[in-house]
Amino acid sequence: MQVPTLEALLAGIVAGGGVALLIAALVGLRPKEGAGIGEKLGAWLRKAGQRLAIALLIGIGVAVLTHWPVAGAAIAVLIFFWNALFGGLSSERLGLQRVEALATWTESLRDTIAGAVGLEQAIPSAARSAGPLLAPHLDLLVDRLRARMPLAAALHLLADDIDDSSADLIIAALILNARLRGPGLRDVLGALASSAREEVDMRHRVMAQRASTRRSVQIIAICVTVVVLGLALFDHRYVEAYDSAVGQGVLLIVVCFFAGGFLWLRRLAEMKTPERFLLRVEVNQ
Repeated sequence: MQVPTLEALLAGIVAGGGVALLIAALVGLRPKEGAGIGEKLGAWLRKAGQRLAIALLIGIGVAVLTHWPVAGAAIAVLIFFWNALFGGLSSERLGLQRVEALATWTESLRDTIAGAVGLEQAIPSAARSAGPLLAPHLDLLVDRLRARMPLAAALHLLADDIDDSSADLIIAALILNARLRGPGLRDVLGALASSAREEVDMRHRVMAQRASTRRSVQIIAICVTVVVLGLALFDHRYVEAYDSAVGQGVLLIVVCFFAGGFLWLRRLAEMKTPERFLLRVEVNQ
């Protein structure tokens, strides 16, 4: 009689601690708008704390109900790393928006240069119509030019600020024109803008194809989890072999195989972009 009593007491303590941790994570202070790096880090830690609290609470509940510690730990890890395993849309959309903003800025710069305006005068004018992703970097570029920094050096710093291989192609053309002052920059910018638009269309198609793959993987993960937990709760005799220590070891191996498959699918779903070639160097004029 003592063993069930101890198990119930332990389950109550663990469940109460999980609920308290969940409430503490949800009621935490929200960061102020315009927060600095420290406050942004605090906001990220708060979100991670919320996910961790929810994952621990559900994982402990699964372990208590099924008497399978491995299943509880696996469910907790799956919930905590759900976005990392089955997400990735936000980063892909951010990269897509960055390339689209680069195309718009390049077209604006091309049209401004077409009015017989020099590159130094065209950059501040085109910066006013830049998208929100590029506006801070271009404003910083304009400030550097106003501080009498050489154009080529300022453009190199702009490439480091944007940190995108597509931006390197456009900025490299601007650096060459800043050094050589030759004709044909408008045609080059037009070709680069068209290339950026084609890249945007290609990424749209790739994202649409990968969205269905992500949904399929999510459905598989949810169905497998529901079936296993359903058998453990409602027809435990079918899976009672996993109650022993050896059974838990076998279950751990099965979970590791599933985790490896999910990681492999996550790697296949990653958007691989070319490496940057316009690295920071000392520019002498």
